Formats: sequence, structure tokens, C-alpha cells
Amino acid sequence: ETISGGVAINDTIMHVAAEDAPFGGVGPAGMGHYHGVEGFRTFSKSKTILKQGKFHSTRFVHAPYGSLIQKIILKFFLR
Repeated sequence: ETISGGVAINDTIMHVAAEDAPFGGVGPAGMGHYHGVEGFRTFSKSKTILKQGKFHSTRFVHAPYGSLIQKIILKFFLR
């Protein structure tokens, strides 16, 4: 087991050429992972964006309920 950014056995340049493989060192010795998906994750800040359309499920969860929603709720609970 090694502590390294990556290892190439019996080769020197193929690790860099593998575009989907993360490439870079560990800690201050390297620049981090900057190839493929790993590079995208390294240099990106993810955030969640939620946009609700005209119909969304919170109408069934939060009041005030419209008459149709009230009928549906009563039908489920008053069997």
C-alpha cells in the first residue's frame, strides 16, 4: 500500500494519458486530481437548485388545502 496520488507500474506516461483517471499528488507535493470527473469535482462547487412546476406534492402536505385536496384527504382517512 502506498500513499500517493497515483501509480504507474512498468510505465511512466500512460497514467497522465488516461483522461478519466485522476492525476496528481497527495498533499503539498501535488496539485490534486485534475483529470476527468475527479478534476470536475475538484474545481467545482456543487449546489442544489429546486424548481417546482405547476403541480407539486407539497399541495398535499401543507395547508391551506383546496376543496379537491380536502376531498382526497378525507377519502383516504375516512374509510
